[in-house]
Amino acid sequence: MGDPLDEQTDLAAMISENDVIRAKAWIQDAVKNGAELVYGGESEKQILKPTVLLNAQLTDKVSCEEVFAPVVHINTFKEFDDAIEQVNDSKFGLQAGVYTNDLQKAFKAAKILHVGGVMINDIPTFRVDHMPYGGVKLSGTGREGIKYALEEMTELKLVSIKLD
Repeated sequence: MGDPLDEQTDLAAMISENDVIRAKAWIQDAVKNGAELVYGGESEKQILKPTVLLNAQLTDKVSCEEVFAPVVHINTFKEFDDAIEQVNDSKFGLQAGVYTNDLQKAFKAAKILHVGGVMINDIPTFRVDHMPYGGVKLSGTGREGIKYALEEMTELKLVSIKLD
């Protein structure tokens, strides 16, 4: 943790102290509603430690709002279609990461998920400059990227499959 201008720093301050307070309140609310705090949830000055929650309610702000903090929640599901439905049941839709060895599930997720990009077997924050990056619904109005800046009002979807 430290100065964001120092190349050795992995984790730096959030925008403001109020943002740290907001994120911590959202984390505490999720725990009160039954989520399990596995790691983090604390801060030093204006730096929120990375936080991992298990099984947050879909109505918890850490689940249904954009937390803009080092917070991740991991929820379980019984059926693949249930997971897709949970992702689509959101007012946001930036990107999604789907981990599977089943190409049929990968293609199904790519087709049905209402997000700006579907990363198969990679994290949803994956991006390179020449790909369209942006979301749908309340997660954006258009795409970033060299070519895609010109197609600002479209809803393109990128599908990436990582084969190991």
